[in-house]
Amino acid sequence: MSAPLRVTVLYFAILRERLGVERETLDLSAGADVRAARAAIAARHPDIAPLLPRVATAVNRAIAAEAHPLADGDELALIPPVAGGSWKRG
Repeated sequence: MSAPLRVTVLYFAILRERLGVERETLDLSAGADVRAARAAIAARHPDIAPLLPRVATAVNRAIAAEAHPLADGDELALIPPVAGGSWKRG
């Protein structure tokens, strides 16, 4: 049986504001993927759970699908959609 794994979760924008933390560690079962990590985060932080379907996930600074397997020591970043700003033509 494989050992559990630990990942660092980074929160950005509204997620960071709502939680009041920039990062935390998350312990997951061996063989966990991004989907399992997102489910664990939703269970730990039900106040941000409704936002998670619109949030991109990066593993080690690369956008990752939900089926992407995680390894011990990975960095998981939750990145809400970005809006705002303006662009002038001319």
